[in-house]
Amino acid sequence: MLKTQKEIFIAFFRSGLLGFGGGPSAIPMVHKEVVEIYGLMTDEEFTNILAIANTLPGPINTKMAGYIGYRVGGILGLINALSATVLPTAVALILFLTVLREYKDLPFIQGMTHGVVPIVGVMMAVLTWDFLKKSQKSLGWKIGGLIFIVSFIAMIILGVHPGIVIVGLLVLSFILPVGKGGKI
Repeated sequence: MLKTQKEIFIAFFRSGLLGFGGGPSAIPMVHKEVVEIYGLMTDEEFTNILAIANTLPGPINTKMAGYIGYRVGGILGLINALSATVLPTAVALILFLTVLREYKDLPFIQGMTHGVVPIVGVMMAVLTWDFLKKSQKSLGWKIGGLIFIVSFIAMIILGVHPGIVIVGLLVLSFILPVGKGGKI
């Protein structure tokens, strides 16, 4: 039990502290810690938690920390994971913003803040590719591609809020029959 609590704390401490740019950049780190390094859950379980967490309001990292911590370590795990996620980030935020405000005009600081953007982009692309591969296994390329295209058109071209698209897909998932292997 103590070992699990330590693993929960370290996993969310590292991902919370190093997740520069917020939730989207921290998700791949949480995945790496929780699934690959500590094996606290399977890849499929993580994907399901991420999907559900995305449908709820609030910061993704704290939602995932709370649920994963509770699932793996009970109430103590929940408190542990949330503390590891929120407290170090809050302290780092106060320190970094104080330093950035003081030295914001230095070329080194400007280059550092601009250089992080491509790194976060690559991390999101890797996560997107992983999800596309998973959707191919569960839905197949046709259905997964159709959902991708419809979602893209709705959000990017028509300007529909992502929450509405997610709710629409959830409603659709209740309506459509599911066959063998989870495929429609």
